[in-house]
Amino acid sequence: MARYSDLADFFSEEDLPYEEEILRNPFSVKHWLRYIDHKKDAPKKIVNLLYERALKELPGSYKLWHRYLKLRREQVKGLCIIDPEYEEVNSAFERAIVFMNKMPRIWLDYCKFMMGQQKITRTRHLFDRALGALPITQHNRIWPLYLEFVKSHNIPETAVRVYRRYLKFSPQDAEDYVTYLKEAERLDEVAVRLAKLVNSDDFVSKYGKSNHQLWNELCELISQNPLRVKSLNVDAIIRSGLRRYTDQLGQLWNSLADYYIRSGLFERARDIYEEAIQTVTTVRDFSQIFDAYAQFEELSLSKRMEELSSKQTATEEDEADLDLRMARLADLMERRPLLLNSVLLRQNPHNVAEWHKRVKLLEGKPIEIISTYTEAVQTVDSKLAVGKLHSLWVAFAKFYEENGQIEDARIIFQKGTEVNYTKVDDLATVWCEWSEMEIRHENYEESLKLMQKATTPPPRKVAYHDESETVQARLHKSLKIWSLYADLEESFGTFKTCKAVYDRIVDLKIATPQIIMNFALFLEENNYFEEAFKAYEKGISLFKWPNVYDIWNTYLTKFLKRYEGTKLERARDLFEQCLDGCPPQFAKALYLLYAKMEEEYGLARHAMAVYERATKAVQSDEQFEMYNIYIKKAADMYGVTKTRPIYEKAIEQLNETQSREMCIRFADMERKLGEIDRARAIYLHCSQICDPRITEDFWQTWKEFEIKHGNEDTMREMLRIKRSVQAMYNTQVNMMSAQMLAQAASVSGTVSDLAPGASDGMRMLEARAAEAAALERAAVTQAAAGGRGGIMFVRGETAARDIEVSEAARVANPDEINIDEEISDEEEEEEEKDVPIETKEVPRAVFGNLG
Repeated sequence: MARYSDLADFFSEEDLPYEEEILRNPFSVKHWLRYIDHKKDAPKKIVNLLYERALKELPGSYKLWHRYLKLRREQVKGLCIIDPEYEEVNSAFERAIVFMNKMPRIWLDYCKFMMGQQKITRTRHLFDRALGALPITQHNRIWPLYLEFVKSHNIPETAVRVYRRYLKFSPQDAEDYVTYLKEAERLDEVAVRLAKLVNSDDFVSKYGKSNHQLWNELCELISQNPLRVKSLNVDAIIRSGLRRYTDQLGQLWNSLADYYIRSGLFERARDIYEEAIQTVTTVRDFSQIFDAYAQFEELSLSKRMEELSSKQTATEEDEADLDLRMARLADLMERRPLLLNSVLLRQNPHNVAEWHKRVKLLEGKPIEIISTYTEAVQTVDSKLAVGKLHSLWVAFAKFYEENGQIEDARIIFQKGTEVNYTKVDDLATVWCEWSEMEIRHENYEESLKLMQKATTPPPRKVAYHDESETVQARLHKSLKIWSLYADLEESFGTFKTCKAVYDRIVDLKIATPQIIMNFALFLEENNYFEEAFKAYEKGISLFKWPNVYDIWNTYLTKFLKRYEGTKLERARDLFEQCLDGCPPQFAKALYLLYAKMEEEYGLARHAMAVYERATKAVQSDEQFEMYNIYIKKAADMYGVTKTRPIYEKAIEQLNETQSREMCIRFADMERKLGEIDRARAIYLHCSQICDPRITEDFWQTWKEFEIKHGNEDTMREMLRIKRSVQAMYNTQVNMMSAQMLAQAASVSGTVSDLAPGASDGMRMLEARAAEAAALERAAVTQAAAGGRGGIMFVRGETAARDIEVSEAARVANPDEINIDEEISDEEEEEEEKDVPIETKEVPRAVFGNLG
């Protein structure tokens, strides 16, 4: 009876159909799962029993094992990890992996379940069994959980061994291992691993770090932890980095020095700083190293001072040590400019300016200066030099000269002349400096010999600009050498030797206009005037305009000063030769000089002809001034009446502004001569180029003229002309506007079509013309009909203006005749007696030279 009661606890009548199905299909997973789902609300023992029965029939079913193990884990959730049921679950997992040993999901669940029980050794063995059972393609699912397990417990040795095994499977995750080692403070292992990564050409960082970044991490690690990194040769590693990463030399040198400082090897660190300063080639690296070096010395000094201050009595050794440290710091600061100069010279040893700076820094140290100059002239290559190489040789020789060693200076100059410079001018400078040194020491003969030696031509003909030849072979055509040679011959030589030097310069065709003028002046000072003029002519044959202008100007001036009017025809030939092909910008001075010669020594008509030619030959902006001179000279020679054709030509050739000014002056001259009608005609001619809106001054001048010398009719005529000119200018503007409007309206119609109410300029002009024609026809018709017996003039808008004009003319005209019938004859006679008769003297300019 007890047995039947136990079965009743496990089974009920509702389970019979499921049991029958299982009996019929004991190997059907679907029937077992359907039965288990039916009993899911039953006690856990019954459900577990069903799973066990099913797995006994189907031990290879992954679905049944997975659901069973998941159920068993949920059943123990919340229980203490030392509860016996955990072992039962562990036993179930063990039985599962017997059949499911290739299923990674089962292993993962088992490992996670075991990790929760905090059984470290057993869990580690389980992970090892999983890795051994699963194929290697499934290991990537196990290792992350394995690493998480070893990192979650303080078992660094185990973790290191696990990581080493993992890196054999996945070497690209070495950075994670390095990170863990840093956290575990196993810095020696970190340094070894980083060194392997840096030296590996195949390694690619999963975090995107470059090889250089990894190297910096390694240097920072080993330099800051010298006592904890023992497996590596730090000095060799950082020095290999110095050869490998040349753009980070400052940082790497500082890291190496920092390593020795932290190791307590201060003297070794000082040696490293000195070596670094003597090897770097950039200012940036030098600044980094020097700042670190100075900071190290300052800290060393301050630390020593603190130690001595803490002592009650300081020994002599302590004071000597303190003085030594202070001297080191002071010497370092004093050496900074020289050290920086060394860096720049290592960067570019062919920089001449830096060599000069170095010599200046060594001022007061002659032995070091000589060694510096020697090193400089031996190092700098003329083809690679930045700056002027010859300046080093010159400065070197001058240094010996300043110290009284003239023979040594000559030796330096001699060697300097043998250098293959890139330019002939550089070699010439060395020769010139050598010669000037001899002059300073009053060795004039030696100086002339040097110049003679320098100007000696080579045995074969050499072109000055032939770069394939050496500068020594081309030196004989250097103008600088010949100029100094000529100056020396003028000062210390004879006339014959000096003339020979100048002739040689001209024959070589290296002379300049200044050389030619110096040659001629030298001959003139020695009273060889014709030879001087020949020198000018040689220069003229050598040069073209505009370079020949100074030679011509000096030549003509000197010739006129020498011969005055005695060789007039020759002077005229020279002027004609000079003016033939003379550019307009140089013509004015030469024409004025020509005309002045004709005035003083020639004929007046020739002078006038020269002035007339000058007005056409000069530049357009100088024509007005030239015409003024022409008019003044003509008035002085022939009288003002002879200036009329000149004025007419000037008005015709000059631009509007200058022509307007010339017209006003012409009219003023005619007015002074009493030619009122001629003056008025000139004003009339000029009015055609005077827009009243712009040239108000001209119209005011004409108005004042008419007020003084005209009458009502002439004033009215002037105003009429003014209106006509203004209308002419307005018409031009309106025509331009109309053309623009027509072009704009060519597509969509005219302005009138677009805006019927608006009126344009052309329409207004047409309306005015039609109105004027209608008035004229009306006046003609009325005159033909007999009117009132006379011609009737139609007055328009100008009537009031004419009245004003008549009043102004009547008031202001002094020549107006006032006729009044009421004045008696006696009063007229009295007035005639009282009015003084004004006499006016004829201007002397009318008579010219005759007056």
